[in-house]
Amino acid sequence: MTAKDMLFKGFTDFHRSVFLASKGKVAGNLMGMPVVMLTTTGRKSGKIRHNMLATPLELGDSFVLVASYGGDDRHPTWYLNLAANPHVETTMRGRTRKMVARVATGDERADLWGRLTAAHSNYGSYQKKTDREIPVVVLDDEA
Repeated sequence: MTAKDMLFKGFTDFHRSVFLASKGKVAGNLMGMPVVMLTTTGRKSGKIRHNMLATPLELGDSFVLVASYGGDDRHPTWYLNLAANPHVETTMRGRTRKMVARVATGDERADLWGRLTAAHSNYGSYQKKTDREIPVVVLDDEA
């Protein structure tokens, strides 16, 4: 585990504790974006994993996550987990929901990426740091 990985894990653990203790009243917003607690199943371990993520774009009842990992050349582990099993659980604004993740592609991704970077320029900066195309993930309610 790299120093960056340890820092992200420590921040996530602290953020999740505060978020859960306050039922999202504290730590429910990050850089002007709502925060979601994303619960995935570990692709290797099968264990339940929780990550605290900013939600930069809401689309009605669906919302968007960006697998930027701060512009790292690696995908974040939460993204790898949901790519292996797209059935996730989210908690945002005190509401927990079962959802299904899908990676936006083609015109949909281009449209969402343009909207994301117009509202939050940090994502464009992250893309410049890496050669990988940063995945844009849409979470929809589970049918």
